[in-house]
Amino acid sequence: MSDKKKNGGTMSVFKRFWRWIKRAFFGGKKELFEMGDAEIESPSKILKETFFRKKTAVAALILLVGLFLFVFIAPIFVSLDVNYTDPLQQNVAPGYTLRSMPRRLRKGIKSVDGFADFTVGVGKDGRFYIWGNTQNRLQKTDLKDVPKRVKTEGVAFAASGKDHIIAVTKSGEIIGWGDDSCGQYGTKPTLNALAMPQVLANGVNPSEICSLTCGYQVTALVKTDGQAFVWGNLNAVSNLASFQGMTDVETLVFTNSTAIALKKDGGIFTGGADNFHAAISLKNGWQNELNAYLVGRKVLKIAANNKCIALLTEDNDLVLSGAFENGEDVLPKLKAGEYFTEIDGGTRHFVGVTNLGNIYAWGDNSYGQCDVDKGQGKIDNVFAGSLQTYAVKEGKLAQAAGLKGYLMGTDGRGRDVYARIVHGGKMTLTVGGVAVLISSLIAVLVGCVSGYFGGWVDTLLMRVTEIFSSIPFLPFAMLLSQIIKNYNVTETARIFIIMLILGALSWTGLARMIRGQILSEREKEFVTAARALGVRESKIAFRHVLPNVVSVILVSMTLDFASCLLTESSLSYLGFGVQQPQPTWGNMLSGSNNSTVIQNYWWQWLFPALFLSLAVICINVIGDALRDALDPKSQSK
Repeated sequence: MSDKKKNGGTMSVFKRFWRWIKRAFFGGKKELFEMGDAEIESPSKILKETFFRKKTAVAALILLVGLFLFVFIAPIFVSLDVNYTDPLQQNVAPGYTLRSMPRRLRKGIKSVDGFADFTVGVGKDGRFYIWGNTQNRLQKTDLKDVPKRVKTEGVAFAASGKDHIIAVTKSGEIIGWGDDSCGQYGTKPTLNALAMPQVLANGVNPSEICSLTCGYQVTALVKTDGQAFVWGNLNAVSNLASFQGMTDVETLVFTNSTAIALKKDGGIFTGGADNFHAAISLKNGWQNELNAYLVGRKVLKIAANNKCIALLTEDNDLVLSGAFENGEDVLPKLKAGEYFTEIDGGTRHFVGVTNLGNIYAWGDNSYGQCDVDKGQGKIDNVFAGSLQTYAVKEGKLAQAAGLKGYLMGTDGRGRDVYARIVHGGKMTLTVGGVAVLISSLIAVLVGCVSGYFGGWVDTLLMRVTEIFSSIPFLPFAMLLSQIIKNYNVTETARIFIIMLILGALSWTGLARMIRGQILSEREKEFVTAARALGVRESKIAFRHVLPNVVSVILVSMTLDFASCLLTESSLSYLGFGVQQPQPTWGNMLSGSNNSTVIQNYWWQWLFPALFLSLAVICINVIGDALRDALDPKSQSK
């Protein structure tokens, strides 16, 4: 067959399909419907006159269209890494307070420190400030409930960890607040926690403190004479005990699970940690051994994010070591003769100031924490929150970048609920829509053939329909889904199979309905006339009879769509549908299925339930309105 014939055949198929749709919804040629003064109304005209008179139906249609546009267009602009987790951003409530530095602090900044979802600052006047997600909803506490002595006396140093704060008052008293269940303050140590050294129990002279640092349930204080004092959870930082009693320390920093010290002689001490071997240098590129590269080089400053350390050497080099990706792209590009003088680390990024006063930030930029004005110049210092960057010029806040907060909060793994709502809605509606199309195609084929041809064909197809309808739907779908788990299939293939299961098990009701309508339509005069003209039986069934029952099909598809959404969500809720970490509205609700989340973290179940309920209610309202609009008996009433 030539290409011309193939193209012609394809076009004829599309033309026949368009004529079928046109007859079904818009009627035939106008003169065929005019009989004297009477005019037969097409289904589309009936729909226009009745459906759009119902305000609730129109509102539901607008909401549903908006919901579809939202979940299919928003993912273009809202990125989602399904494997992303962040233990430092767990259960953050909705809001935009994570970057909201108090106005009074902006005018006189001494220090800023953030390790998790809240940040603390010390003003030049010694006042203490805190902002971000400060509530512990499980323990019913708020980190903003600052101890009275800190408020009245003022502080010289302050640092924040995962769930606690340590401050040194102007008189030298060391005060902690927040969670102390793992010995974070050092005053109530557990079996797996170090206590605060007794020498610090009566306080310390603030002028003798070199640095104060907090990490994941741990704290380190270093004095100007090189003495290091550490306390906190040994399970969180396994090498913590290695630093207790050191006497040659310049400063000490924490990754998520490791402590690293900068010694006074310019060397570094990792306390037995084995994840700082290879390194990358701004000047000399990749290095196989960090310690070998640092031989003969003195380290002046050190900073850390959750998996990596950054070092500034006396020969004006920047060296990174730890777990990082993207090769040499992890390092910033400096101008000729430019080098870093200050550096700080957040959760997944670093930020530094050069000798020219320019600020650079590099690393993960998921929340814009690296979007700083690099050419502003004359920046004095820079501080990193967990996912924020603060640049200071002449003691005042010059610019801030990074995460402001979350529109719908985060879940128990630190994942953005809004991003998962968007991508989960796309998955839920896609699964439901494809399942409805599959079930409707099967139902139309079986119902039309069975109702029109009758006889043994009708008997056979109806017995098959009864067999499928006798299968308990939800248990059987759960069984098939569980069987799929035992096979090594990709998540995409698994989702496709779930669509097929939903479609293959939900067509029986519509097939019976179509069969009943076809049985009635095939006895009418136009069918007899078509047979007399010699039209093929299959053509009569699918091109003349079927369009007359399209209103029933349309209404049923609309209502079945809502049922498929609920079924998919039920399967995912029960753990037999689309699996985590791939989000759907159903498995998001499943992840919130415990009393702790329901009572304390309302946003994790409210938003998925709200979107799913909105979609199902809108579809049901539209389906009911379509049924009323296309039902002749309803119109006669």
